[in-house]
Amino acid sequence: MRLTELDQRLADLGALPKHRARMLRAWLQGQPLDLGTRRQASENFLPLAVRNAVPELSAALDGLARLHSRHPAGDGSERLLVSLADGQMVESVLLPRGGLCVSTQVGCAVGCRFCMTGKSGLLRQVHSSEIVAQLVLARRLRPVKKVVFMGMGEPAHNLDNVLEAIDIFGSSAGIGHKNLVFSTVGDPRVFERLPQQQVKPALALSLHTTKAELREHLLPKAPKITPDELVELGETYAREVSYPIQYQWTLLKGVNDGQDELDGILRLLKGKFAVLNLIPFNALEGDAYQRPDGERIVEIVRYLHSRGVLTKVRNSAGQDVDGGCGQLRARTVERLDVRQLDA
Repeated sequence: MRLTELDQRLADLGALPKHRARMLRAWLQGQPLDLGTRRQASENFLPLAVRNAVPELSAALDGLARLHSRHPAGDGSERLLVSLADGQMVESVLLPRGGLCVSTQVGCAVGCRFCMTGKSGLLRQVHSSEIVAQLVLARRLRPVKKVVFMGMGEPAHNLDNVLEAIDIFGSSAGIGHKNLVFSTVGDPRVFERLPQQQVKPALALSLHTTKAELREHLLPKAPKITPDELVELGETYAREVSYPIQYQWTLLKGVNDGQDELDGILRLLKGKFAVLNLIPFNALEGDAYQRPDGERIVEIVRYLHSRGVLTKVRNSAGQDVDGGCGQLRARTVERLDVRQLDA
């Protein structure tokens, strides 16, 4: 069910705009559709036809995203493997301090060489109602006050659905605009569309290197935009919305952790309205890439921070459960395929 269909079905049943808005807000908080109000129970607030339809409508909404499995980690995060109505699966991550990471595609077409999700290619888009349903599912497990679009998929490649979800989160789900973080490799359409939106999210840009040729190699199907151009576009957006850009940098040993890259970062980001998030690579056996040693990571942070670039280390949530983005889905799909072959 799409949320526009829910609204129309409720209207057809006689629900007034105030009823429909209340029911949507209740669902977005992980509460029953017929929650009613502080002053009125549902039987005194909702029309009879609407109350009678609540079980069917609730079942349809519950089917948008169902919990397949939970994978708690020692850092306070919890990875959720989520089944969609057609049997496809995506990952959501409950983050410490009330955060949630959602997926916007089943798979991804960008093909980042260090990303498990990219290895599967793009299978389909995740509809806005399915993105929103990931929040609902998460709120039934713990409070959520921040949503980051950093899960499976490239949000810019599913832009209409993502922007619709962002509008719902920012207008009806009680999430502050700065607590909505749109992560992208840098599709130009993002910089055209986001400033036009009523709800303007914070922006996280996948940088990963200051070298144009290396970036094209690491992100082979990303738009052909240079690191310099990406930072220029990001700075314009940051100044417009008055909160900094988060630049994402997956640290790869011997690839983008050298002194030349650090000097390039200073050239690009010093004086910019920006935060650099260093993400040590979540290595698996057989990977072509490895994460730098802990001492080297500390050296990088100290070098950049002391020279005027705000730098933070953002370890991928769930590393102790091998839960880097796409890994849970990949392992589960592989097991299901093996079972089908054995059968």
